[in-house]
Amino acid sequence: MNQVNRRITLASRPDGYPTAANFKLVEDEVPSPGPGQVLVRALYLSLDPYMRGRMSDAKSYAAPVPIGGVMEGGIVGRVVASENPKFKLGDHVEGRLGWQDFGLSDGRNIRTIDPKAGKLSLNLGVLGMPGLTAYFGLLDVCRVHAGDTVVVSAASGAVGQVVGQIAKIMDCKVIGIAGGKAKIDYITHELGFDVGIDYKFEDLDAALDKSCPDGVDAYFDNVGGKVADAVFRHLAYKARIAICGQMALYNVDTPEPGSRNLRFMLVSRAKMEGFIVSDFTDRWPMGLKRLARWVREGKIKYREDVVEGLENAPSAFLRLMRGENFGKLVIKIADE
Repeated sequence: MNQVNRRITLASRPDGYPTAANFKLVEDEVPSPGPGQVLVRALYLSLDPYMRGRMSDAKSYAAPVPIGGVMEGGIVGRVVASENPKFKLGDHVEGRLGWQDFGLSDGRNIRTIDPKAGKLSLNLGVLGMPGLTAYFGLLDVCRVHAGDTVVVSAASGAVGQVVGQIAKIMDCKVIGIAGGKAKIDYITHELGFDVGIDYKFEDLDAALDKSCPDGVDAYFDNVGGKVADAVFRHLAYKARIAICGQMALYNVDTPEPGSRNLRFMLVSRAKMEGFIVSDFTDRWPMGLKRLARWVREGKIKYREDVVEGLENAPSAFLRLMRGENFGKLVIKIADE
Protein backbone atom coordinates (compact mmCIF):
# COMPACT_ATOMS: atom_id res chain seq x y z
CA MET A 1 0.00 0.00 0.00
CA ASN A 2 3.09 2.21 0.07
CA GLN A 3 2.08 3.55 3.46
CA VAL A 4 3.55 3.36 6.95
CA ASN A 5 1.68 1.91 9.88
CA ARG A 6 2.42 3.95 13.00
CA ARG A 7 1.83 2.07 16.24
CA ILE A 8 1.94 3.24 19.86
CA THR A 9 3.40 0.40 21.89
CA LEU A 10 3.93 -0.22 25.61
CA ALA A 11 7.61 0.46 26.27
CA SER A 12 7.54 -0.24 30.02
CA ARG A 13 5.06 -0.77 32.83
CA PRO A 14 4.31 2.36 34.88
CA ASP A 15 5.06 2.66 38.56
CA GLY A 16 2.28 4.93 39.81
CA TYR A 17 1.15 7.49 37.25
CA PRO A 18 2.14 6.67 33.65
CA THR A 19 4.69 8.89 31.92
CA ALA A 20 5.61 9.51 28.29
CA ALA A 21 8.52 7.06 28.75
CA ASN A 22 6.02 4.19 29.09
CA PHE A 23 5.04 4.58 25.43
CA LYS A 24 6.95 4.19 22.18
CA LEU A 25 5.98 5.20 18.65
CA VAL A 26 7.15 2.65 16.08
CA GLU A 27 6.67 2.48 12.33
CA ASP A 28 6.15 -0.68 10.28
CA GLU A 29 4.84 -1.68 6.89
CA VAL A 30 1.09 -1.80 6.53
CA PRO A 31 0.05 -5.46 6.88
CA SER A 32 -1.91 -7.31 4.22
CA PRO A 33 -4.98 -9.35 5.13
CA GLY A 34 -4.77 -13.12 4.93
CA PRO A 35 -7.67 -15.52 4.37
CA GLY A 36 -10.68 -14.42 6.41
CA GLN A 37 -9.02 -11.18 7.52
CA VAL A 38 -9.91 -7.52 7.13
CA LEU A 39 -7.56 -4.52 7.06
CA VAL A 40 -9.02 -1.42 8.71
CA ARG A 41 -7.77 2.17 8.42
CA ALA A 42 -8.37 3.80 11.81
CA LEU A 43 -10.13 7.18 11.78
CA TYR A 44 -10.79 7.72 15.50
CA LEU A 45 -9.27 6.13 18.61
CA SER A 46 -10.99 6.00 21.99
CA LEU A 47 -8.97 6.72 25.14
CA ASP A 48 -10.49 5.32 28.33
CA PRO A 49 -9.44 4.85 31.98
CA TYR A 50 -9.53 1.03 31.76
CA MET A 51 -6.39 1.20 29.59
CA ARG A 52 -4.33 1.99 32.69
CA GLY A 53 -5.14 -1.50 33.94
CA ARG A 54 -3.92 -3.04 30.67
CA MET A 55 -0.54 -1.40 31.24
CA SER A 56 -0.11 -3.36 34.47
CA ASP A 57 0.64 -7.07 34.80
CA ALA A 58 -1.43 -7.35 37.99
CA LYS A 59 -4.23 -9.91 37.99
CA SER A 60 -7.32 -8.54 36.28
CA TYR A 61 -10.32 -9.59 34.19
CA ALA A 62 -8.29 -9.18 30.97
CA ALA A 63 -4.73 -9.98 29.91
CA PRO A 64 -2.21 -7.10 30.11
CA VAL A 65 -0.64 -5.52 27.06
CA PRO A 66 2.77 -7.21 26.63
CA ILE A 67 5.89 -5.07 26.61
CA GLY A 68 6.38 -4.04 22.99
CA GLY A 69 2.75 -4.76 22.19
CA VAL A 70 0.32 -2.26 20.68
CA MET A 71 -1.70 -0.39 23.30
CA GLU A 72 -5.24 -1.73 23.45
CA GLY A 73 -8.09 0.53 22.43
CA GLY A 74 -11.30 0.83 20.47
CA ILE A 75 -11.29 2.49 17.05
CA VAL A 76 -13.70 3.54 14.38
CA GLY A 77 -12.32 2.99 10.91
CA ARG A 78 -12.88 2.09 7.28
CA VAL A 79 -12.22 -1.25 5.59
CA VAL A 80 -9.43 -0.76 3.02
CA ALA A 81 -8.85 -4.42 2.12
CA SER A 82 -10.90 -7.51 2.83
CA GLU A 83 -10.55 -11.26 2.49
CA ASN A 84 -13.66 -11.77 4.61
CA PRO A 85 -17.06 -12.04 2.85
CA LYS A 86 -18.81 -10.35 5.80
CA PHE A 87 -16.98 -7.07 5.20
CA LYS A 88 -16.55 -5.20 1.97
CA LEU A 89 -14.23 -2.42 0.85
CA GLY A 90 -15.39 0.93 2.25
CA ASP A 91 -17.42 -0.48 5.15
CA HIS A 92 -17.18 1.54 8.36
CA VAL A 93 -16.51 -0.54 11.45
CA GLU A 94 -15.91 -0.23 15.19
CA GLY A 95 -13.69 -2.56 17.17
CA ARG A 96 -10.67 -3.02 19.43
CA LEU A 97 -7.76 -2.76 17.00
CA GLY A 98 -5.47 -0.68 19.20
CA TRP A 99 -3.43 2.51 19.00
CA GLN A 100 -2.33 2.28 15.36
CA ASP A 101 -3.09 3.58 11.89
CA PHE A 102 -4.00 0.20 10.42
CA GLY A 103 -5.26 -2.96 12.12
CA LEU A 104 -5.99 -6.52 11.03
CA SER A 105 -9.08 -8.38 12.20
CA ASP A 106 -10.57 -11.79 11.58
CA GLY A 107 -13.98 -10.15 11.87
CA ARG A 108 -14.79 -11.34 15.38
CA ASN A 109 -13.74 -8.14 17.18
CA ILE A 110 -15.31 -5.57 14.84
CA ARG A 111 -18.87 -4.58 13.97
CA THR A 112 -20.24 -2.69 10.98
CA ILE A 113 -21.64 0.76 11.72
CA ASP A 114 -23.77 3.15 9.68
CA PRO A 115 -21.85 6.34 8.81
CA LYS A 116 -25.15 8.11 8.08
CA ALA A 117 -26.46 7.57 11.60
CA GLY A 118 -24.36 10.41 13.04
CA LYS A 119 -20.79 11.37 13.77
CA LEU A 120 -18.53 8.35 13.49
CA SER A 121 -16.79 9.17 16.75
CA LEU A 122 -20.06 8.71 18.66
CA ASN A 123 -19.59 4.97 18.18
CA LEU A 124 -16.72 5.28 20.64
CA GLY A 125 -18.77 7.29 23.12
CA VAL A 126 -22.46 7.61 23.76
CA LEU A 127 -23.26 5.02 21.03
CA GLY A 128 -20.40 2.73 21.96
CA MET A 129 -18.70 1.14 24.95
CA PRO A 130 -19.10 4.10 27.36
CA GLY A 131 -22.79 4.55 26.54
CA LEU A 132 -23.47 0.83 26.91
CA THR A 133 -21.53 0.76 30.19
CA ALA A 134 -23.75 3.53 31.54
CA TYR A 135 -26.91 1.86 30.23
CA PHE A 136 -26.38 -1.61 31.69
CA GLY A 137 -24.64 -0.43 34.84
CA LEU A 138 -27.50 1.86 35.76
CA LEU A 139 -30.48 -0.19 34.61
CA ASP A 140 -29.28 -3.74 35.30
CA VAL A 141 -26.82 -3.36 38.16
CA CYS A 142 -28.28 -0.35 40.01
CA ARG A 143 -31.82 -1.28 38.95
CA VAL A 144 -33.09 2.28 39.30
CA HIS A 145 -36.74 3.23 39.25
CA ALA A 146 -38.70 6.46 39.39
CA GLY A 147 -38.12 8.48 42.53
CA ASP A 148 -34.67 7.06 43.31
CA THR A 149 -31.87 9.37 44.36
CA VAL A 150 -28.90 8.51 42.13
CA VAL A 151 -25.31 9.65 42.66
CA VAL A 152 -22.66 9.27 39.94
CA SER A 153 -18.97 10.10 40.27
CA ALA A 154 -16.83 11.41 37.38
CA ALA A 155 -20.17 12.79 36.25
CA SER A 156 -18.91 14.82 33.28
CA GLY A 157 -16.89 11.93 31.84
CA ALA A 158 -17.77 9.65 28.97
CA VAL A 159 -19.73 7.21 31.15
CA GLY A 160 -20.89 9.51 33.93
CA GLN A 161 -22.61 12.04 31.67
CA VAL A 162 -24.72 9.26 30.11
CA VAL A 163 -25.50 7.66 33.49
CA GLY A 164 -26.99 10.89 34.81
CA GLN A 165 -29.09 11.55 31.73
CA ILE A 166 -30.52 8.03 31.65
CA ALA A 167 -31.35 8.41 35.34
CA LYS A 168 -33.28 11.60 34.52
CA ILE A 169 -35.14 9.73 31.75
CA MET A 170 -36.09 7.21 34.45
CA ASP A 171 -37.47 10.09 36.60
CA CYS A 172 -34.75 9.88 39.25
CA LYS A 173 -33.16 12.66 41.24
CA VAL A 174 -29.55 12.89 40.02
CA ILE A 175 -26.50 14.17 41.88
CA GLY A 176 -23.27 14.34 39.91
CA ILE A 177 -19.81 14.59 41.46
CA ALA A 178 -17.10 16.18 39.33
CA GLY A 179 -14.07 18.46 39.64
CA GLY A 180 -14.17 22.15 38.73
CA LYS A 181 -16.82 24.79 38.07
CA ALA A 182 -16.92 24.23 34.30
CA LYS A 183 -17.79 20.55 34.72
CA ILE A 184 -20.37 21.28 37.41
CA ASP A 185 -22.00 23.93 35.23
CA TYR A 186 -22.06 21.48 32.32
CA ILE A 187 -23.82 18.64 34.12
CA THR A 188 -26.38 20.91 35.82
CA HIS A 189 -27.07 23.56 33.15
CA GLU A 190 -26.68 21.48 29.97
CA LEU A 191 -27.35 17.88 30.99
CA GLY A 192 -30.09 18.53 33.52
CA PHE A 193 -28.58 16.95 36.65
CA ASP A 194 -30.42 18.17 39.75
CA VAL A 195 -27.27 18.84 41.78
CA GLY A 196 -23.58 19.07 41.04
CA ILE A 197 -20.96 18.61 43.77
CA ASP A 198 -17.41 19.82 43.20
CA TYR A 199 -15.24 17.35 45.08
CA LYS A 200 -12.21 19.62 44.73
CA PHE A 201 -13.69 22.53 46.66
CA GLU A 202 -16.72 21.25 48.59
CA ASP A 203 -17.07 19.17 51.72
CA LEU A 204 -18.54 15.97 50.32
CA ASP A 205 -20.33 14.90 53.49
CA ALA A 206 -22.00 18.29 53.94
CA ALA A 207 -22.98 18.46 50.27
CA LEU A 208 -24.42 14.94 50.32
CA ASP A 209 -26.30 15.67 53.55
CA LYS A 210 -27.93 18.64 51.84
CA SER A 211 -28.68 17.05 48.45
CA CYS A 212 -29.60 13.54 49.67
CA PRO A 213 -31.52 14.05 52.93
CA ASP A 214 -33.16 10.62 52.62
CA GLY A 215 -29.97 8.86 51.52
CA VAL A 216 -28.55 7.55 48.25
CA ASP A 217 -30.61 4.81 46.59
CA ALA A 218 -28.17 4.08 43.77
CA TYR A 219 -24.50 4.93 43.42
CA PHE A 220 -22.63 4.55 40.12
CA ASP A 221 -18.97 4.52 41.13
CA ASN A 222 -16.35 5.49 38.56
CA VAL A 223 -13.57 6.62 40.90
CA GLY A 224 -13.46 4.87 44.28
CA GLY A 225 -11.24 6.43 46.96
CA LYS A 226 -12.40 9.27 49.17
CA VAL A 227 -15.36 10.12 46.94
CA ALA A 228 -16.76 6.61 47.31
CA ASP A 229 -16.08 6.69 51.06
CA ALA A 230 -18.24 9.78 51.42
CA VAL A 231 -21.12 8.36 49.35
CA PHE A 232 -21.09 5.11 51.33
CA ARG A 233 -21.69 7.09 54.49
CA HIS A 234 -24.99 8.29 52.98
CA LEU A 235 -26.48 5.05 51.63
CA ALA A 236 -30.24 4.59 51.91
CA TYR A 237 -31.92 1.37 52.97
CA LYS A 238 -31.42 -1.34 50.30
CA ALA A 239 -29.13 0.87 48.24
CA ARG A 240 -27.53 -0.56 45.08
CA ILE A 241 -23.96 0.21 44.06
CA ALA A 242 -22.40 -0.40 40.65
CA ILE A 243 -18.60 -0.53 40.62
CA CYS A 244 -17.59 0.56 37.13
CA GLY A 245 -14.12 2.03 37.72
CA GLN A 246 -11.67 3.01 40.43
CA MET A 247 -9.90 5.94 38.82
CA ALA A 248 -8.65 7.34 42.13
CA LEU A 249 -6.78 4.10 42.84
CA TYR A 250 -5.29 3.19 39.45
CA ASN A 251 -2.07 5.15 39.91
CA VAL A 252 -1.38 4.94 43.64
CA ASP A 253 2.00 3.53 44.64
CA THR A 254 0.68 1.89 47.83
CA PRO A 255 -2.91 0.58 47.94
CA GLU A 256 -5.11 2.20 50.58
CA PRO A 257 -6.65 0.05 53.34
CA GLY A 258 -9.76 -1.73 52.14
CA SER A 259 -13.04 -3.01 53.63
CA ARG A 260 -13.68 0.26 55.48
CA ASN A 261 -17.05 0.69 53.75
CA LEU A 262 -18.59 -2.61 54.74
CA ARG A 263 -20.08 -1.27 57.96
CA PHE A 264 -22.22 1.20 56.03
CA MET A 265 -23.37 -1.54 53.66
CA LEU A 266 -24.35 -3.67 56.64
CA VAL A 267 -26.36 -0.88 58.26
CA SER A 268 -28.19 -0.03 55.03
CA ARG A 269 -28.39 -3.64 53.78
CA ALA A 270 -26.94 -2.41 50.51
CA LYS A 271 -25.77 -4.48 47.56
CA MET A 272 -22.57 -3.79 45.61
CA GLU A 273 -21.66 -5.36 42.28
CA GLY A 274 -18.69 -4.92 40.00
CA PHE A 275 -19.32 -5.26 36.28
CA ILE A 276 -17.83 -4.77 32.84
CA VAL A 277 -19.78 -4.01 29.70
CA SER A 278 -18.86 -7.30 28.01
CA ASP A 279 -21.04 -9.04 30.61
CA PHE A 280 -24.00 -7.86 28.51
CA THR A 281 -22.69 -8.47 24.97
CA ASP A 282 -25.76 -10.41 23.87
CA ARG A 283 -27.94 -7.37 24.63
CA TRP A 284 -25.78 -4.66 23.07
CA PRO A 285 -28.01 -4.26 19.98
CA MET A 286 -31.04 -3.51 22.16
CA GLY A 287 -29.06 -1.08 24.30
CA LEU A 288 -27.61 0.72 21.29
CA LYS A 289 -31.08 1.04 19.75
CA ARG A 290 -32.47 2.77 22.84
CA LEU A 291 -29.41 5.00 23.23
CA ALA A 292 -29.61 6.07 19.58
CA ARG A 293 -33.29 6.92 19.95
CA TRP A 294 -32.63 9.01 23.06
CA VAL A 295 -29.85 10.88 21.27
CA ARG A 296 -32.12 11.58 18.28
CA GLU A 297 -34.86 12.81 20.61
CA GLY A 298 -32.45 15.12 22.40
CA LYS A 299 -32.88 13.29 25.70
CA ILE A 300 -29.18 12.43 25.81
CA LYS A 301 -26.61 15.07 25.00
CA TYR A 302 -22.88 14.50 24.81
CA ARG A 303 -19.57 16.28 24.88
CA GLU A 304 -16.38 15.13 23.15
CA ASP A 305 -12.78 16.07 23.86
CA VAL A 306 -11.06 15.57 20.49
CA VAL A 307 -7.28 15.56 20.06
CA GLU A 308 -5.70 15.52 16.60
CA GLY A 309 -3.00 13.02 15.69
CA LEU A 310 -2.12 9.47 16.75
CA GLU A 311 1.27 10.72 17.93
CA ASN A 312 -0.54 12.77 20.59
CA ALA A 313 -2.35 9.79 22.10
CA PRO A 314 0.17 9.24 24.95
CA SER A 315 0.07 12.87 26.13
CA ALA A 316 -3.74 12.89 25.85
CA PHE A 317 -3.92 9.69 27.90
CA LEU A 318 -1.74 11.23 30.61
CA ARG A 319 -4.18 14.16 30.68
CA LEU A 320 -7.03 11.66 31.14
CA MET A 321 -5.21 10.09 34.08
CA ARG A 322 -5.01 13.52 35.72
CA GLY A 323 -8.72 14.16 35.15
CA GLU A 324 -8.02 17.05 32.78
CA ASN A 325 -10.23 15.85 29.94
CA PHE A 326 -13.72 17.25 29.57
CA GLY A 327 -16.12 14.76 28.02
CA LYS A 328 -15.37 11.68 25.91
CA LEU A 329 -11.69 11.70 24.94
CA VAL A 330 -11.00 10.62 21.36
CA ILE A 331 -8.02 10.88 19.06
CA LYS A 332 -8.71 11.85 15.47
CA ILE A 333 -6.25 9.81 13.44
CA ALA A 334 -7.40 10.49 9.88
CA ASP A 335 -10.17 12.26 7.95
CA GLU A 336 -13.41 10.40 7.44
